[in-house]
This record gives sequence, structure tokens and C-alpha cells, in this order.
Amino acid sequence: MTNYSKLPAVLVLEDGTAFHGKAAGKIGTTTGEICFNTGTTGYQEIFTDPSYYAQIMVTTNAHIGNYGVDEEDTESKKIQIAGLVCKNYNVNYSRKMADGSIQNYFEEENLVGISDIDTRSLVRYIRDKGAMNAIISSENLDVDSLVKQLAEVPSMAGLELSSHVTTQEPYYFGDEDASTRIAVLDLGIKKNILRNFDARQVYAKVFPAKTSFQEMEAWGADGYFISNGPGDPAAMDYAIHTVKEILAADKPMFGICLGHQILALANDIRTEKMHNGHRGINHPVKNIIADKCEITSQNHGFGVIREDIENSDAVEVTHINLNDNSIEGIRVKGKKAFSVQYHPESSPGPHDSRYLFDDFIAMVKG
Repeated sequence: MTNYSKLPAVLVLEDGTAFHGKAAGKIGTTTGEICFNTGTTGYQEIFTDPSYYAQIMVTTNAHIGNYGVDEEDTESKKIQIAGLVCKNYNVNYSRKMADGSIQNYFEEENLVGISDIDTRSLVRYIRDKGAMNAIISSENLDVDSLVKQLAEVPSMAGLELSSHVTTQEPYYFGDEDASTRIAVLDLGIKKNILRNFDARQVYAKVFPAKTSFQEMEAWGADGYFISNGPGDPAAMDYAIHTVKEILAADKPMFGICLGHQILALANDIRTEKMHNGHRGINHPVKNIIADKCEITSQNHGFGVIREDIENSDAVEVTHINLNDNSIEGIRVKGKKAFSVQYHPESSPGPHDSRYLFDDFIAMVKG
């Protein structure tokens, strides 16, 4: 294991602002869009969530690594974040079920990070200035040269990233003899979504992101699920086309996060890049159909445009965010199709919203 603790590192934002700290994980350089997560637990699930692909994660919780890492806590096959920024980086851990330390984990997965940063100051800065690209380096501390290197990194707006994280081949999840069969379009799915389907006696076949509706339909699915994932939804014409075909065939459909945005785009509802996005496990959402509130787990940097929905004859709002009144859920009028912007499968996070899986299964069987 690298003696990282005495090595300096620097974080540079695209506007030239620099934060100096200590190296964490692999010694090297990494770039990505910087974002922050306000959750107090579940760091390994966050690191392995494909929706965070190409993003540098700032954790607002003061301690990262204190309970080690465990294979059972992963949401995909590998670390998906581009880099980590944290305050206290704890290599020593205290959990009997842990497989090892966060430092060994990061070195094995080639993740570059920086610790001993004033994350409160950094998050306040990002909240004010908005999401932007950043670079972390523990091998080059020259800020001017890092700014030049960072200038070559493309903006998240316009990037299609699901093809980088989707499965390369179809696979199955659950009991083959289950009563319900769901075709899953993998745009960057989390494992816990599939676990929630399995817990409800669903046999799922997970398809690569660019699979056609015809290929999924040939399997004989009872319904369709459009997953979460990274990148700009407006850059995903292939997925928008597939969802339009599912709607035209009048098949039951449920979308989460990126899947929610794709369903909106398939109904001529535009999306936009948010100033900061929503990332954490304590976001309040109101189900305006049921007139109930729920605490939700969220991770998204794009959202659907409220004005477009208000002017639409095809789509209606089902959920709203109580912090900023943004759209958190929609359903298509006259169709068995709905979606939410947040993560009902949580992991980490509260279980308030898992009723949505039950609603979908009931819709499929109805």
C-alpha cells in the first residue's frame, strides 16, 4: 500500500480556484465534473453508482473510509466516480464484515483522490458558482499547467455516457419461474433496482443501452424498465427512440432518474442542466396524486423543464421536490407509463419510495 499520507495533492476547478490537501488513493491525475453528495453514509454505494461516471465526488460527511469496504455494498462491478474529494480519509476501519481498507480498494481500482480539504468551503463555492469541471493531481502540483490540462476536458452538457457503463451482453436476474417478466434497458443500472424487482417475484432480462424495442419485445416481456445512468439525456437519441416505440406499442413502462428524463424527452418535454443538481439521501418529495410526502435518495445533474410539462397534453406531474419545486415524477396520460427523478431503490437512503415498484408490478398485472 502506498505511503500516501505525507504526499501533497491539489484540486483545481475550471475557473482556476485551487484547494491544496493530501493524496488519497492512487497517486496520479484525474478529471471530471465536480459534484457533491450530502449523504451521511453509503460511500461505497455512491462510488459504484454508474450515474456518477465521469464525475469527481465531494463527500460532505466528515469521515470517509471509517467502516472499510465490502463487496456486498457495491452497486456495479467497479468504482464509477472519476475521483474523490473528502475531509477526513480514514484508512483504519472498524467493521468486522469489511473486506479491506478504502486505500487498498482505491489502489486496486486506480482511483485518484484528495483529502484534508475544507469540504464545507468547497461545497459552498460550488453551490454559488454551479457545477464545473475539475482536476485532482498528486503527481503535478503546478496549478497553471493543470488549468491548461483541464481546458481540454469536455463539459457534461451534450455528453452521451450510458454506452460507457451499460452491460455489453444481455443477462438475467431473478427467478426464471417468476410470474412477471420485465425487460430492463440498462443505461447505467444500480444492482439494488434489480434486487427490488427480484423481491417482488420478477424475472428480469437486462439489455444493453442501445438494444432495440423489437429485440426486447422478442423475449416476451410483460413490461419495460428504463434505468438510471450518467450523462446528458438529450444526447441519447437511441434511447429516446426506443422509449417512443414502447409507448406506441402501449406497453407498461417505468423509468428512474435518467429513465425519467428519457420518458420526458420521448414526449417532447425538454431537459436542462441544473445549476448543481440533487445528490443525497434526505430530499423531500411530495406525491401530489396521493397527497403524501416522502424522503428520497437522489442523484442527478439534469432535470425536466416544468414549463414544457405545464404546456403538454401528453404528460402530467405526479411528484414535486419540496426544496425547489422541480419536477420529480410524471405519468403519460392514457398510457401505462410513469417515471420518477429520484431513486426509490435507495441504497443508500430511506425506503419511503419503494411503493413505486409495487405500483409498477400492479400496473403490469392489471
